[in-house]
Amino acid sequence: MQFGVFSVSDITTDPTNGRTPSEAERVQAIVTIAKKAEEVGLDVFALGEHHNPPFFSSSPTTTLAYIAAQTRTLQLSTATTLITTNDPVKIAEDYAMLQHLTGGRVDLMMGRGNTGPVYPWFGQDIRNGLPLAVENYALLRRLWDTDVVDWSGQYRTPLQGFTSTPRPLDGVPPFVWHGSIRSPQIAEQAAYYGDGFFSNHIFWPAEHTARMVEFYRRRFEHHGHGAADQAIVGLGGQVFMRKNSQDAIAEFRPYFDNAPVYGHGPSLEDFSRETPLTVGSPQQVIERTLGFREYVGDYQRQLFLIDHAGLPLKTVLEQLDILGEEVVPVLRREFAALKPAHVPDAPTHASRVAARRASLEEVPA
Repeated sequence: MQFGVFSVSDITTDPTNGRTPSEAERVQAIVTIAKKAEEVGLDVFALGEHHNPPFFSSSPTTTLAYIAAQTRTLQLSTATTLITTNDPVKIAEDYAMLQHLTGGRVDLMMGRGNTGPVYPWFGQDIRNGLPLAVENYALLRRLWDTDVVDWSGQYRTPLQGFTSTPRPLDGVPPFVWHGSIRSPQIAEQAAYYGDGFFSNHIFWPAEHTARMVEFYRRRFEHHGHGAADQAIVGLGGQVFMRKNSQDAIAEFRPYFDNAPVYGHGPSLEDFSRETPLTVGSPQQVIERTLGFREYVGDYQRQLFLIDHAGLPLKTVLEQLDILGEEVVPVLRREFAALKPAHVPDAPTHASRVAARRASLEEVPA
């Protein structure tokens, strides 16, 4: 099982001192956080894509390439690539290039995004969000799987004899997760292609996440990719930890109360009770995270959101130390002991290359 952290790249005022970091500070902080994630033994760092304040990550490929040059083992991913407003040709080229530069240490998470105005900024209509996601992704797959593409669709100009360059590394495109909070159509898309499904798992109660993942699993099996419990599932999560829970709650409360994404709404206690947000001791985070398996089954990737809401970099790095030293080693051991042998591990470039070679060897001459 893979463990890591993801960032939505927000620039938020620290409510405890009124200080707002600059864009330059947050960009450099993200690099520091990613390098620290590898240092403490995490597997994955994922970065979102946004094109509006208060977020800075408009070009995750650039940032991830820079991080890749300073890391050796860290799997790099997006925490949303906007399949609706990015040109599939550019996605195909950018992520194949990133794949080559990282030696295969890259995958990506497709999503529609949650910012309505981004659509007209890139010449699209939000009312076409779902059909854009379907058409654009179908084209992206063609571009990666086929050397010379002839294609026509509804939302972009046709292609004739087009070859996307560079071609995917070792003939195997980056693995794709489809991220969604509430859209079963996106879960269906992931199942249809046999891709991974990543549930945001932050703002909604466990029952909602369980329904979405179960739907994806059933459709994965329906489309012939394997048994339902072999579907590739990832979960988000949100934690803040200190040695004892009282200190964690007291320290995190002002950040929660003023956070743009959930501040001025339910109390920290209510939100923690109704969603997977866990603020407390490392042991509480371990127990809560192990409990996710009870309603989604065995899954392959767990990412935690830890740098948001104005939390200072020093605090975020402390959270990474706790994850790496006290939390993730226990989670690795416990999840591995529970996972049946027939449930696959998270896909990697190496495992997918091996699977492709095996399938080619099975083809009769």
